[in-house]
Amino acid sequence: MATAAHRFGPLPPDAVLPEPVYGDGAPRAKAMCSPPVGQGETEWYPPVMLGAQAIGADLTGNCTRYVTMALELLQRLEPDAYARYVADFYRNGLERFGDKWGYADIVTAILALSERMQPESYLEIGVRRGRSVCALASLAPNCDLAMFDMWVRNYAGMDNPGQDLVASELDKIGHRGKRAFISGNSHETLKAYFKQNPDAYFDIITVDGDHSNQGAAEDIADILPRLKIGGVVVFDDVSNHNVAGLGEVWRRMVGRNPRFSAFTYDDVGYGVGIAIRKF
Repeated sequence: MATAAHRFGPLPPDAVLPEPVYGDGAPRAKAMCSPPVGQGETEWYPPVMLGAQAIGADLTGNCTRYVTMALELLQRLEPDAYARYVADFYRNGLERFGDKWGYADIVTAILALSERMQPESYLEIGVRRGRSVCALASLAPNCDLAMFDMWVRNYAGMDNPGQDLVASELDKIGHRGKRAFISGNSHETLKAYFKQNPDAYFDIITVDGDHSNQGAAEDIADILPRLKIGGVVVFDDVSNHNVAGLGEVWRRMVGRNPRFSAFTYDDVGYGVGIAIRKF
């Protein structure tokens, strides 16, 4: 039986991780891809026109802008202890370092991506109080949302009121798209959802659920085939010392995968990874 140290500690070099199963016919995320060629013409390059390094440079180079946006978003949402801590962290960083800070996290990454992509479809694993999904919906209010969570009470020592609060928060920031709340263990509900929705593909997918090494790897393997070409996967906690293996799970499954263009921010805080599917 795996101990907590094995599940949440560094990823062993010989760990076997699940392999995503890709099919044919994934649609393209229009904001990131070149226009389709005409009939009889040759598409010489892969369709994706913008890489993750460019997005990462914008995210950290314009850190003050996106941190300010994240701070303004937090002020619109119902606070809890963690949100208050993050807001104080943002203010302190802006006051002390300003444009030199170069900071990024899951919320600033989603804000930068949403502003650029104007996504039409979004899937998130690990919703809790809805901070990340509200970041996206604040800039893409018509986006359709698929939100997966177990809604565990007192999650990580923090209040976790459930779907009603998330719906209320989305109402506050003016979300108008479709909403699907999927409750249960993502290792079961994701597979069932994709089986029931064989044509469902997403512009942006955020993975922030099961933080065990194998659990996070399973979520990644399940969602990657349902990411559009030119779509972006966002992965939290790549430098969180409490879950020391997640950064290597990310790098092995996505960061070093030639199918993806990846950027990993692991300098300060808990870190975040973003990657664009190229083919």
